[in-house]
Amino acid sequence: MKKLISLIVVFAIPLFSQSLEKSFRIKNKYINIPIDHTQERQRVHFKVDGKVTTFNDIRVAHQNIDYWTFLDVSKFKGKKFSFKFSEQVSGIDKIYQSDKFVGEDMLYKENLRPQVHFSTRRGWTNDPNGMVYYKGEYHLFYQHNPYEIIWGNMTWGHAVSKDLVHWQELPIAIEPDTLLGTIFSGSAVIDHKNTSGFKKGKEPPMVAIFTHDMWNEKQQQSIAYSNDRGRTFTVYDKNPVIPAKRRFGSGHERDPKVFWYAPGKHWVLIMHDALAYSIYNSKNLKDWKYKSSVDAGFWECPELFELAVDDNDKNKKWVMYGVTGTYVLGSFDGKKFTPETEMLRYNADGMTAAQTYNDEPNGRRLQIGWARAQFPDSPFRHTFTFVQEYKLKTTKNGIRLFVNPIKEIEKLYTKSHSFKNQFIGYDINEKLSKIKTPLLHIKVKFEIENANTFGIDINGYKIAYNVPRNQVHIRRNNGGNSQNSYDTIRPFLPLQNRQLDLEIIVDKTTVEVYANGGIMYWFYNNLEGDPDTFQLSLFNRKNGLNQNPKTLVKSLEVHELKSIWE
Repeated sequence: MKKLISLIVVFAIPLFSQSLEKSFRIKNKYINIPIDHTQERQRVHFKVDGKVTTFNDIRVAHQNIDYWTFLDVSKFKGKKFSFKFSEQVSGIDKIYQSDKFVGEDMLYKENLRPQVHFSTRRGWTNDPNGMVYYKGEYHLFYQHNPYEIIWGNMTWGHAVSKDLVHWQELPIAIEPDTLLGTIFSGSAVIDHKNTSGFKKGKEPPMVAIFTHDMWNEKQQQSIAYSNDRGRTFTVYDKNPVIPAKRRFGSGHERDPKVFWYAPGKHWVLIMHDALAYSIYNSKNLKDWKYKSSVDAGFWECPELFELAVDDNDKNKKWVMYGVTGTYVLGSFDGKKFTPETEMLRYNADGMTAAQTYNDEPNGRRLQIGWARAQFPDSPFRHTFTFVQEYKLKTTKNGIRLFVNPIKEIEKLYTKSHSFKNQFIGYDINEKLSKIKTPLLHIKVKFEIENANTFGIDINGYKIAYNVPRNQVHIRRNNGGNSQNSYDTIRPFLPLQNRQLDLEIIVDKTTVEVYANGGIMYWFYNNLEGDPDTFQLSLFNRKNGLNQNPKTLVKSLEVHELKSIWE
């Protein structure tokens, strides 16, 4: 009986193995993969010429196909590429290679696809990573699941732009490691002085610093480098460069942001460290020494940068910034940050995990944030904010952080409409009703007279100011008049000389709002409004019967925008 069992096992192995692996001799650009969310995720190892390169968890479709995703394999041309699954996968035969990916002909033309904000061709996105400028290119790396619209398989996606408006998506930059784990958030620098010793050829190396997450068991900091302007990366063979410390009793150690500190001639790394932000120094990006920690109530995705106050280079403050739009002002000596203010906040809702650019050529402090927007029945999920610029300005309450869209948005202007010193009413709304494009950049300055509430209605999405309460209400109408018929956010925002300034970017189903010069910011996703039946209007109300509400529109600019994909 034992011999019989052995024979069964021996003969079963080759038969079973064939159903676990799909191989190609790469001659085309893409491998197309069908996805079905009713299927369980299956672990798959990618092999090139028999050597495992990375792993992912994929829901391969058998019969029902929710959407197709793809893998760019152009760099493996002529080599043998294999999918090695951990279990039998019924739909394995549906995976095929082609010079086009499924849906390519309609790319960027989908009904809900953002036309002003960057979004990936396929898959899930979250935190921006590795934002750095070099030789005419702004690099945007980001947390990315290329194989599903649900979080997982964390890799670094990659896109570049020459003008911060138009973007080109590139192949995946850094993939999960079979030993150290998936690739969580981090940053990138240009090592101009070759302190790392990674330079090969004439170009200084681009060095990425990121978190290796070992399936939530521990998180460690690692590096990878590129000598071809970020097109390909080599993972450092002595990773991690900062092993898990559990300094504060937790394994939450992640999201390293690195920059060059010129006065000390060294690199600075700040990272989320359980209950605090911890600061490290290095001379070579490989060997890091812990210097200090700040426990200011932050969580995840730290930033630390210096800004001039009121554009005065002789008066600067350091900004320590957190994932939710909270920040503290203070001083920094290259090793220790000393807070000088309480916890402040400019971001009210909708945007998170923002990161700023290293080496921005014009000296601006620019950022991009993760915008958690939903796009039903689409093979991609989430987008990013339009690029924004930070400023520090003096207010009556002290120095505060302001954020505004960059001036480069003007490159998208096609047709503009201007209004001055008109009361909200039929005349102005009749003119606004003729604007039918759901791609707009709006600048409006209101001045109240006797209205209790006033604002702007963007395709059923009301941005209203409640005068008695000094609050902004953001409402998404969903039919009816009950409290459940809309979402409401009520941040406290006092008027300035009885005036309210709003700057708004409308992108089909998403809305970005900057209030009073950018001291407060929101990103919202409006799914109820149909972009094909777009409506724009102003409104005001006064409590009580037979009242005549008056709100003056001191100025209104409405700029129609063209798509960044044109």
